[in-house]
Amino acid sequence: MNPTSTGAVRDQGDQRTTPAQPLEGTLIGKDLDAGALFVLKSKGSWVHCGYHLTTSIVAPALLSLPYAFALLGWVGGVVFLVVGALVTFYSYNLLSLVLEHHAQLGRRHLRFRDMAHHILGPRWGRYYVGPIQFMVCYGAVVGNILLGGQCLKTIYLLYNPQGAMKLYEFVAIFGCLMLILAQVPSFHSLRHINMVSLVLCLAYSACTTAASIYIGHSSKGPEKDYSIQGGPETKMFGIFNAIAIIATTYGNGIIPEIQATLAPPVKGKMFKGLCICYTVVAATFFTVAISGYWAFGNQSQGLILNNFIDDGRDLVPIWFIFMTNMFTILQLSAVAVVYLQPTNEVLEHTFADPARGEFSARNVVPRLVARSLSVVAATTLAAMLPFFGDINSLIGAFGFIPLDFVMPAVLFNKTFRPGKRNPLFWLNTTIAVIFSVIGVIAAVAAVRQISLDAKSYKLFANV
Repeated sequence: MNPTSTGAVRDQGDQRTTPAQPLEGTLIGKDLDAGALFVLKSKGSWVHCGYHLTTSIVAPALLSLPYAFALLGWVGGVVFLVVGALVTFYSYNLLSLVLEHHAQLGRRHLRFRDMAHHILGPRWGRYYVGPIQFMVCYGAVVGNILLGGQCLKTIYLLYNPQGAMKLYEFVAIFGCLMLILAQVPSFHSLRHINMVSLVLCLAYSACTTAASIYIGHSSKGPEKDYSIQGGPETKMFGIFNAIAIIATTYGNGIIPEIQATLAPPVKGKMFKGLCICYTVVAATFFTVAISGYWAFGNQSQGLILNNFIDDGRDLVPIWFIFMTNMFTILQLSAVAVVYLQPTNEVLEHTFADPARGEFSARNVVPRLVARSLSVVAATTLAAMLPFFGDINSLIGAFGFIPLDFVMPAVLFNKTFRPGKRNPLFWLNTTIAVIFSVIGVIAAVAAVRQISLDAKSYKLFANV
Protein backbone atom coordinates (compact mmCIF):
# COMPACT_ATOMS: atom_id res chain seq x y z
CA MET A 1 0.00 0.00 0.00
CA ASN A 2 1.33 3.47 -0.84
CA PRO A 3 2.24 5.17 2.47
CA THR A 4 0.60 8.36 1.33
CA SER A 5 -2.69 6.77 0.29
CA THR A 6 -6.00 7.79 1.76
CA GLY A 7 -6.63 6.47 5.23
CA ALA A 8 -3.00 6.06 6.25
CA VAL A 9 -2.21 7.26 9.76
CA ARG A 10 0.72 9.49 10.64
CA ASP A 11 1.92 10.18 14.15
CA GLN A 12 5.34 11.67 14.89
CA GLY A 13 6.97 9.92 11.98
CA ASP A 14 5.33 6.57 12.68
CA GLN A 15 3.14 5.40 9.82
CA ARG A 16 1.35 2.13 9.14
CA THR A 17 1.48 0.31 5.85
CA THR A 18 -2.12 -0.56 6.61
CA PRO A 19 -4.38 1.74 8.62
CA ALA A 20 -5.34 1.34 12.25
CA GLN A 21 -8.74 2.81 11.59
CA PRO A 22 -10.39 4.77 8.77
CA LEU A 23 -10.10 8.52 9.20
CA GLU A 24 -13.41 10.22 9.72
CA GLY A 25 -14.75 11.85 6.57
CA THR A 26 -12.33 10.08 4.19
CA LEU A 27 -12.93 7.48 1.53
CA ILE A 28 -11.64 4.00 2.22
CA GLY A 29 -9.42 2.57 -0.50
CA LYS A 30 -10.23 -0.78 -2.03
CA ASP A 31 -6.84 -2.08 -0.78
CA LEU A 32 -7.72 -1.36 2.84
CA ASP A 33 -6.71 -4.31 5.02
CA ALA A 34 -9.45 -5.60 7.33
CA GLY A 35 -7.01 -7.84 9.22
CA ALA A 36 -4.91 -4.87 10.28
CA LEU A 37 -7.94 -2.66 10.72
CA PHE A 38 -9.84 -4.90 13.14
CA VAL A 39 -7.28 -7.27 14.71
CA LEU A 40 -3.98 -5.36 14.84
CA LYS A 41 -5.14 -2.09 16.36
CA SER A 42 -2.31 0.19 17.52
CA LYS A 43 -3.64 1.47 20.82
CA GLY A 44 -1.52 -0.18 23.52
CA SER A 45 1.16 1.05 25.90
CA TRP A 46 4.54 -0.54 26.64
CA VAL A 47 2.99 -2.11 29.75
CA HIS A 48 0.33 -3.81 27.62
CA CYS A 49 3.13 -4.94 25.31
CA GLY A 50 4.83 -6.52 28.34
CA TYR A 51 1.63 -8.44 29.13
CA HIS A 52 1.38 -9.76 25.56
CA LEU A 53 5.06 -10.75 25.47
CA THR A 54 4.87 -12.50 28.83
CA THR A 55 1.81 -14.52 27.85
CA SER A 56 3.36 -15.57 24.52
CA ILE A 57 6.69 -16.66 26.08
CA VAL A 58 6.11 -17.53 29.76
CA ALA A 59 3.61 -20.30 29.06
CA PRO A 60 3.03 -23.77 30.56
CA ALA A 61 5.59 -25.12 28.09
CA LEU A 62 8.12 -24.07 30.75
CA LEU A 63 6.89 -27.03 32.83
CA SER A 64 8.81 -29.28 30.40
CA LEU A 65 12.16 -27.67 31.25
CA PRO A 66 13.11 -30.22 33.96
CA TYR A 67 12.70 -32.92 31.28
CA ALA A 68 15.06 -30.97 29.01
CA PHE A 69 17.54 -30.89 31.90
CA ALA A 70 17.20 -34.68 32.21
CA LEU A 71 18.44 -34.95 28.60
CA LEU A 72 21.26 -32.42 29.08
CA GLY A 73 22.42 -32.81 32.69
CA TRP A 74 23.14 -29.98 35.10
CA VAL A 75 25.84 -28.17 33.14
CA GLY A 76 24.22 -28.49 29.73
CA GLY A 77 20.76 -27.61 31.09
CA VAL A 78 21.87 -24.42 32.82
CA VAL A 79 24.12 -23.34 29.93
CA PHE A 80 21.44 -23.76 27.24
CA LEU A 81 18.77 -22.14 29.42
CA VAL A 82 20.99 -19.08 29.92
CA VAL A 83 22.00 -18.99 26.25
CA GLY A 84 18.34 -19.25 25.20
CA ALA A 85 17.42 -16.29 27.41
CA LEU A 86 20.31 -14.09 26.20
CA VAL A 87 19.92 -14.90 22.50
CA THR A 88 16.13 -14.50 22.40
CA PHE A 89 16.20 -11.23 24.37
CA TYR A 90 18.86 -9.95 21.97
CA SER A 91 17.04 -11.26 18.88
CA TYR A 92 13.66 -9.85 19.87
CA ASN A 93 15.29 -6.49 20.49
CA LEU A 94 16.90 -6.67 17.02
CA LEU A 95 13.47 -7.26 15.45
CA SER A 96 12.07 -4.34 17.41
CA LEU A 97 14.86 -2.03 16.21
CA VAL A 98 14.25 -3.06 12.60
CA LEU A 99 10.53 -2.40 12.96
CA GLU A 100 11.18 0.99 14.60
CA HIS A 101 13.61 1.94 11.84
CA HIS A 102 11.12 1.27 9.06
CA ALA A 103 8.34 3.02 11.02
CA GLN A 104 10.48 6.15 11.26
CA LEU A 105 11.03 5.96 7.50
CA GLY A 106 7.26 6.00 7.01
CA ARG A 107 6.54 2.29 6.55
CA ARG A 108 5.31 0.54 9.67
CA HIS A 109 5.19 -3.24 9.33
CA LEU A 110 2.40 -4.91 11.28
CA ARG A 111 3.07 -8.56 10.41
CA PHE A 112 6.11 -10.79 10.21
CA ARG A 113 5.36 -11.68 6.58
CA ASP A 114 5.11 -7.97 5.63
CA MET A 115 8.48 -7.37 7.23
CA ALA A 116 10.10 -10.28 5.36
CA HIS A 117 8.39 -9.24 2.11
CA HIS A 118 9.79 -5.71 2.30
CA ILE A 119 13.33 -6.56 3.48
CA LEU A 120 14.04 -9.95 1.88
CA GLY A 121 11.64 -9.97 -1.05
CA PRO A 122 8.06 -11.07 -1.78
CA ARG A 123 8.83 -14.80 -1.99
CA TRP A 124 10.26 -14.84 1.54
CA GLY A 125 7.11 -13.34 2.98
CA ARG A 126 4.67 -15.41 0.94
CA TYR A 127 6.34 -18.81 0.78
CA TYR A 128 8.56 -19.01 3.85
CA VAL A 129 7.89 -16.65 6.77
CA GLY A 130 4.11 -16.51 6.33
CA PRO A 131 3.52 -20.31 6.17
CA ILE A 132 6.13 -21.05 8.88
CA GLN A 133 4.60 -18.49 11.24
CA PHE A 134 1.09 -19.79 10.63
CA MET A 135 2.23 -23.39 11.25
CA VAL A 136 4.03 -22.42 14.48
CA CYS A 137 1.18 -20.33 15.87
CA TYR A 138 -1.61 -22.74 14.96
CA GLY A 139 0.51 -25.63 16.25
CA ALA A 140 0.85 -23.74 19.54
CA VAL A 141 -2.94 -23.41 19.70
CA VAL A 142 -3.39 -27.16 19.16
CA GLY A 143 -0.69 -27.96 21.72
CA ASN A 144 -2.20 -25.67 24.35
CA ILE A 145 -5.68 -27.12 23.88
CA LEU A 146 -4.26 -30.62 24.28
CA LEU A 147 -2.35 -29.62 27.42
CA GLY A 148 -5.48 -27.98 28.80
CA GLY A 149 -7.38 -31.23 28.29
CA GLN A 150 -4.62 -33.20 30.01
CA CYS A 151 -4.70 -30.87 33.03
CA LEU A 152 -8.49 -31.20 33.24
CA LYS A 153 -8.15 -34.97 33.12
CA THR A 154 -5.57 -34.85 35.95
CA ILE A 155 -8.01 -32.94 38.14
CA TYR A 156 -10.79 -35.38 37.28
CA LEU A 157 -8.69 -38.41 38.23
CA LEU A 158 -7.67 -36.80 41.52
CA TYR A 159 -11.25 -37.00 42.75
CA ASN A 160 -12.44 -39.94 40.66
CA PRO A 161 -9.49 -42.34 40.11
CA GLN A 162 -11.69 -44.95 38.40
CA GLY A 163 -13.50 -42.42 36.23
CA ALA A 164 -14.48 -43.48 32.73
CA MET A 165 -14.11 -40.13 30.93
CA LYS A 166 -11.50 -40.10 28.15
CA LEU A 167 -8.86 -37.51 27.31
CA TYR A 168 -10.62 -36.37 24.14
CA GLU A 169 -13.68 -35.45 26.20
CA PHE A 170 -11.59 -33.10 28.35
CA VAL A 171 -9.97 -31.66 25.24
CA ALA A 172 -13.48 -30.91 23.92
CA ILE A 173 -14.39 -29.19 27.22
CA PHE A 174 -11.30 -26.98 27.01
CA GLY A 175 -12.14 -26.31 23.35
CA CYS A 176 -15.52 -24.92 24.45
CA LEU A 177 -13.72 -22.36 26.62
CA MET A 178 -11.58 -21.45 23.63
CA LEU A 179 -14.69 -20.94 21.47
CA ILE A 180 -15.68 -18.11 23.80
CA LEU A 181 -12.25 -16.48 24.13
CA ALA A 182 -11.61 -16.66 20.38
CA GLN A 183 -14.34 -14.07 19.83
CA VAL A 184 -12.37 -11.32 21.60
CA PRO A 185 -12.22 -8.88 18.68
CA SER A 186 -8.62 -7.61 18.62
CA PHE A 187 -5.14 -8.33 19.95
CA HIS A 188 -5.27 -5.11 21.98
CA SER A 189 -8.52 -6.30 23.60
CA LEU A 190 -6.55 -9.11 25.25
CA ARG A 191 -4.48 -6.75 27.43
CA HIS A 192 -6.51 -7.36 30.62
CA ILE A 193 -6.64 -11.12 30.03
CA ASN A 194 -2.88 -11.11 29.53
CA MET A 195 -2.33 -9.11 32.71
CA VAL A 196 -4.14 -11.89 34.61
CA SER A 197 -2.09 -14.40 32.61
CA LEU A 198 1.12 -12.85 33.93
CA VAL A 199 -0.07 -13.35 37.51
CA LEU A 200 -1.15 -16.92 36.75
CA CYS A 201 2.23 -17.94 35.31
CA LEU A 202 3.92 -16.62 38.44
CA ALA A 203 1.41 -18.53 40.56
CA TYR A 204 1.75 -21.98 38.96
CA SER A 205 5.53 -21.60 38.69
CA ALA A 206 5.74 -20.79 42.41
CA CYS A 207 3.48 -23.77 43.20
CA THR A 208 5.56 -26.09 41.01
CA THR A 209 8.80 -24.92 42.58
CA ALA A 210 7.42 -25.26 46.11
CA ALA A 211 6.09 -28.77 45.39
CA SER A 212 9.39 -29.88 43.86
CA ILE A 213 11.36 -28.62 46.86
CA TYR A 214 8.90 -30.27 49.27
CA ILE A 215 9.06 -33.64 47.46
CA GLY A 216 12.83 -33.40 47.07
CA HIS A 217 13.27 -32.98 50.81
CA SER A 218 10.76 -35.69 51.76
CA SER A 219 11.06 -39.44 51.64
CA LYS A 220 8.21 -39.62 49.13
CA GLY A 221 10.29 -38.54 46.15
CA PRO A 222 12.36 -40.82 43.91
CA GLU A 223 16.01 -41.50 44.56
CA LYS A 224 17.95 -38.68 42.93
CA ASP A 225 19.87 -39.76 39.84
CA TYR A 226 21.28 -37.08 37.55
CA SER A 227 22.97 -39.37 35.04
CA ILE A 228 21.89 -39.09 31.40
CA GLN A 229 20.28 -42.34 30.35
CA GLY A 230 20.74 -44.28 27.10
CA GLY A 231 23.54 -45.16 24.73
CA PRO A 232 25.72 -42.67 22.81
CA GLU A 233 23.23 -42.28 19.94
CA THR A 234 20.27 -41.78 22.29
CA LYS A 235 22.23 -39.22 24.33
CA MET A 236 23.28 -37.27 21.23
CA PHE A 237 19.76 -37.04 19.81
CA GLY A 238 18.45 -36.32 23.30
CA ILE A 239 20.66 -33.24 23.47
CA PHE A 240 19.11 -31.81 20.30
CA ASN A 241 15.61 -32.76 21.42
CA ALA A 242 16.28 -30.82 24.62
CA ILE A 243 17.57 -27.82 22.65
CA ALA A 244 14.37 -27.88 20.56
CA ILE A 245 12.31 -27.98 23.79
CA ILE A 246 14.17 -24.98 25.22
CA ALA A 247 13.94 -23.07 21.92
CA THR A 248 10.19 -23.76 21.76
CA THR A 249 9.79 -22.63 25.37
CA TYR A 250 11.50 -19.30 24.63
CA GLY A 251 9.79 -19.10 21.24
CA ASN A 252 7.47 -16.30 20.29
CA GLY A 253 7.07 -15.99 16.52
CA ILE A 254 4.74 -12.98 16.72
CA ILE A 255 7.02 -10.08 17.74
CA PRO A 256 5.90 -7.83 14.82
CA GLU A 257 2.23 -8.50 15.61
CA ILE A 258 2.81 -7.65 19.28
CA GLN A 259 4.68 -4.47 18.36
CA ALA A 260 1.78 -3.62 16.04
CA THR A 261 -0.45 -3.26 19.12
CA LEU A 262 1.64 -0.31 20.36
CA ALA A 263 0.28 3.18 19.87
CA PRO A 264 2.68 5.39 17.90
CA PRO A 265 5.35 6.54 18.36
CA VAL A 266 6.73 3.07 19.14
CA LYS A 267 10.37 3.95 19.79
CA GLY A 268 11.72 2.36 22.96
CA LYS A 269 8.42 0.81 24.05
CA MET A 270 9.18 -2.73 22.94
CA PHE A 271 12.43 -2.78 24.93
CA LYS A 272 10.52 -1.85 28.08
CA GLY A 273 7.98 -4.59 27.36
CA LEU A 274 10.80 -7.10 26.89
CA CYS A 275 12.27 -6.07 30.25
CA ILE A 276 8.93 -6.88 31.94
CA CYS A 277 8.77 -10.21 30.13
CA TYR A 278 12.31 -11.35 30.88
CA THR A 279 12.02 -10.37 34.53
CA VAL A 280 9.17 -12.89 34.69
CA VAL A 281 11.24 -15.36 32.63
CA ALA A 282 14.04 -15.20 35.21
CA ALA A 283 11.57 -15.73 38.05
CA THR A 284 9.89 -18.74 36.45
CA PHE A 285 12.04 -20.63 33.93
CA PHE A 286 15.06 -21.04 36.17
CA THR A 287 13.19 -21.83 39.39
CA VAL A 288 10.98 -24.48 37.76
CA ALA A 289 13.80 -26.05 35.73
CA ILE A 290 16.32 -26.24 38.57
CA SER A 291 13.94 -27.26 41.37
CA GLY A 292 12.17 -29.85 39.19
CA TYR A 293 15.38 -31.48 37.98
CA TRP A 294 16.86 -31.36 41.50
CA ALA A 295 13.82 -33.17 42.94
CA PHE A 296 13.29 -35.80 40.21
CA GLY A 297 16.57 -36.03 38.29
CA ASN A 298 16.39 -38.18 35.18
CA GLN A 299 12.89 -39.28 36.22
CA SER A 300 11.54 -35.82 35.28
CA GLN A 301 8.56 -36.24 32.98
CA GLY A 302 7.60 -34.22 29.92
CA LEU A 303 5.23 -32.23 32.13
CA ILE A 304 6.67 -31.85 35.62
CA LEU A 305 3.17 -31.76 37.16
CA ASN A 306 2.88 -35.47 36.32
CA ASN A 307 5.76 -36.16 38.73
CA PHE A 308 3.60 -35.03 41.64
CA ILE A 309 1.60 -38.28 41.35
CA ASP A 310 3.55 -41.55 41.53
CA ASP A 311 1.66 -44.77 40.68
CA GLY A 312 -1.60 -43.25 41.92
CA ARG A 313 0.08 -41.96 45.10
CA ASP A 314 -0.15 -38.20 45.67
CA LEU A 315 3.24 -36.78 46.68
CA VAL A 316 1.71 -33.44 47.66
CA PRO A 317 -1.81 -32.69 48.97
CA ILE A 318 -4.62 -33.14 46.45
CA TRP A 319 -5.83 -29.57 46.91
CA PHE A 320 -2.34 -28.32 45.99
CA ILE A 321 -2.27 -30.36 42.77
CA PHE A 322 -5.79 -29.12 41.97
CA MET A 323 -4.79 -25.49 42.51
CA THR A 324 -1.62 -25.74 40.43
CA ASN A 325 -3.46 -27.40 37.55
CA MET A 326 -6.23 -24.78 37.68
CA PHE A 327 -3.69 -21.95 37.44
CA THR A 328 -2.12 -23.76 34.49
CA ILE A 329 -5.45 -24.35 32.72
CA LEU A 330 -6.48 -20.71 33.02
CA GLN A 331 -3.18 -19.46 31.64
CA LEU A 332 -3.27 -22.01 28.83
CA SER A 333 -6.49 -20.44 27.59
CA ALA A 334 -4.82 -17.01 27.47
CA VAL A 335 -1.75 -18.37 25.67
CA ALA A 336 -3.88 -20.20 23.10
CA VAL A 337 -5.95 -17.12 22.29
CA VAL A 338 -2.78 -15.01 21.84
CA TYR A 339 -1.44 -17.51 19.32
CA LEU A 340 -4.80 -17.46 17.54
CA GLN A 341 -4.28 -13.82 16.58
CA PRO A 342 -2.30 -14.42 13.35
CA THR A 343 -5.03 -16.86 12.25
CA ASN A 344 -7.72 -14.34 13.22
CA GLU A 345 -5.93 -11.65 11.25
CA VAL A 346 -5.83 -13.83 8.13
CA LEU A 347 -9.51 -14.76 8.52
CA GLU A 348 -10.50 -11.12 9.01
CA HIS A 349 -8.44 -10.09 6.00
CA THR A 350 -10.17 -12.77 3.90
CA PHE A 351 -13.79 -12.50 5.01
CA ALA A 352 -14.36 -9.06 6.53
CA ASP A 353 -15.38 -5.92 4.69
CA PRO A 354 -13.19 -3.00 5.83
CA ALA A 355 -15.71 -0.52 4.48
CA ARG A 356 -18.27 -1.68 7.06
CA GLY A 357 -18.11 -1.23 10.82
CA GLU A 358 -16.17 -3.72 12.92
CA PHE A 359 -19.33 -4.75 14.76
CA SER A 360 -21.73 -4.56 11.84
CA ALA A 361 -23.72 -7.71 11.06
CA ARG A 362 -21.77 -8.01 7.78
CA ASN A 363 -18.52 -8.48 9.73
CA VAL A 364 -19.68 -10.04 13.01
CA VAL A 365 -21.34 -13.08 11.42
CA PRO A 366 -18.34 -14.14 9.24
CA ARG A 367 -16.02 -13.46 12.21
CA LEU A 368 -18.07 -15.66 14.53
CA VAL A 369 -18.31 -18.50 12.00
CA ALA A 370 -14.68 -18.39 10.83
CA ARG A 371 -13.14 -18.15 14.29
CA SER A 372 -15.41 -20.88 15.64
CA LEU A 373 -14.47 -23.23 12.80
CA SER A 374 -10.79 -22.45 13.43
CA VAL A 375 -11.10 -23.42 17.11
CA VAL A 376 -13.17 -26.52 16.30
CA ALA A 377 -10.46 -27.66 13.85
CA ALA A 378 -7.69 -27.08 16.44
CA THR A 379 -9.68 -28.91 19.13
CA THR A 380 -10.33 -31.85 16.80
CA LEU A 381 -6.61 -32.10 16.00
CA ALA A 382 -5.73 -31.97 19.71
CA ALA A 383 -8.23 -34.74 20.50
CA MET A 384 -7.13 -36.90 17.55
CA LEU A 385 -3.39 -36.48 18.18
CA PRO A 386 -2.68 -36.83 21.91
CA PHE A 387 0.96 -37.44 20.95
CA PHE A 388 1.14 -33.89 19.58
CA GLY A 389 4.08 -33.11 21.89
CA ASP A 390 6.37 -35.03 19.54
CA ILE A 391 4.99 -33.11 16.58
CA ASN A 392 5.43 -29.82 18.44
CA SER A 393 9.15 -30.59 18.85
CA LEU A 394 9.35 -30.83 15.06
CA ILE A 395 7.38 -27.58 14.69
CA GLY A 396 9.75 -25.92 17.15
CA ALA A 397 12.79 -27.04 15.17
CA PHE A 398 11.31 -25.96 11.81
CA GLY A 399 9.52 -22.86 13.11
CA PHE A 400 10.60 -21.26 16.36
CA ILE A 401 14.35 -21.65 15.77
CA PRO A 402 14.29 -19.98 12.30
CA LEU A 403 11.80 -17.25 13.28
CA ASP A 404 13.24 -16.36 16.68
CA PHE A 405 16.94 -17.17 16.45
CA VAL A 406 17.90 -16.84 12.77
CA MET A 407 15.59 -14.33 11.04
CA PRO A 408 16.13 -11.41 13.49
CA ALA A 409 19.90 -11.45 12.86
CA VAL A 410 19.41 -11.69 9.09
CA LEU A 411 16.79 -8.92 8.99
CA PHE A 412 18.95 -6.62 11.13
CA ASN A 413 22.02 -7.10 8.92
CA LYS A 414 19.97 -6.58 5.75
CA THR A 415 18.35 -3.42 7.15
CA PHE A 416 21.28 -1.64 8.82
CA ARG A 417 24.08 -3.24 6.78
CA PRO A 418 26.82 -3.09 9.45
CA GLY A 419 30.27 -3.38 7.88
CA LYS A 420 32.35 -6.51 8.18
CA ARG A 421 34.57 -4.67 10.65
CA ASN A 422 31.57 -4.12 12.89
CA PRO A 423 31.34 -6.73 15.70
CA LEU A 424 27.53 -6.68 15.32
CA PHE A 425 27.81 -8.09 11.81
CA TRP A 426 29.83 -11.08 12.99
CA LEU A 427 27.76 -11.61 16.13
CA ASN A 428 24.54 -11.69 14.11
CA THR A 429 26.06 -13.89 11.40
CA THR A 430 27.39 -16.32 14.01
CA ILE A 431 23.98 -16.56 15.70
CA ALA A 432 22.23 -17.14 12.36
CA VAL A 433 24.68 -19.86 11.25
CA ILE A 434 24.87 -21.72 14.57
CA PHE A 435 21.12 -21.82 15.09
CA SER A 436 20.47 -22.78 11.47
CA VAL A 437 22.64 -25.85 12.02
CA ILE A 438 21.00 -26.55 15.39
CA GLY A 439 17.56 -26.23 13.79
CA VAL A 440 18.36 -28.80 11.10
CA ILE A 441 19.81 -31.30 13.59
CA ALA A 442 16.94 -30.70 16.04
CA ALA A 443 14.46 -31.40 13.21
CA VAL A 444 16.22 -34.70 12.47
CA ALA A 445 16.13 -35.58 16.19
CA ALA A 446 12.42 -34.74 16.35
CA VAL A 447 11.67 -36.93 13.31
CA ARG A 448 13.65 -39.77 14.92
CA GLN A 449 11.64 -39.44 18.14
CA ILE A 450 8.37 -39.50 16.19
CA SER A 451 9.46 -42.70 14.42
CA LEU A 452 10.41 -44.33 17.75
CA ASP A 453 7.05 -43.42 19.31
CA ALA A 454 5.01 -44.24 16.20
CA LYS A 455 4.18 -47.75 17.42
CA SER A 456 2.26 -46.27 20.36
CA TYR A 457 0.35 -43.69 18.28
CA LYS A 458 -3.39 -44.11 18.13
CA LEU A 459 -6.05 -41.62 17.13
CA PHE A 460 -8.12 -40.36 20.06
CA ALA A 461 -5.89 -42.34 22.45
CA ASN A 462 -6.65 -41.93 26.15
CA VAL A 463 -3.15 -41.11 27.39
